[in-house]
Amino acid sequence: MPGDWFTEAPEIKHDREEITIIGILPAPDPAEEVTDVERAAAAEGRSRRFREDTRQQRIEIAREAEHRFGRKVSWGVICNDKKVMFTTFSVPVMTRLRQPERLVLDTLVDAGVARSRSDALAWCVRLVGEHEDSWLADLREALRHVEQVRDEGPRS
Repeated sequence: MPGDWFTEAPEIKHDREEITIIGILPAPDPAEEVTDVERAAAAEGRSRRFREDTRQQRIEIAREAEHRFGRKVSWGVICNDKKVMFTTFSVPVMTRLRQPERLVLDTLVDAGVARSRSDALAWCVRLVGEHEDSWLADLREALRHVEQVRDEGPRS
């Protein structure tokens, strides 16, 4: 990946299906008398320009990574604290819910919070992720330790 794309090393996250690369773009030069709306528009413009200017290189990098790692690659940037995702990969997830859980999803749909049960479930997952971030980080760290212990264990 070109070293001059981002102000620091990009954040790379992955799961079984997808690799997500999010880089931080330099903020537009602050003019003295710029409103928040103008600052946001300048950051949006910088993100859009980056997307167009790097499209071909990002496609080539994604193809190579997808071939090597067997996962789709998604891209995004952060500029002026605003995250913009260029590509995302939606994965169907099978789940079995009992009636009380289905009623929660139906309430969210009926209230207009979500368009469907699938949207409602995604909304719930995002909400838990936002509010339980430190707990989820601790859980992920514990899982890394479990993997390490497994790797160090006896071979069969």
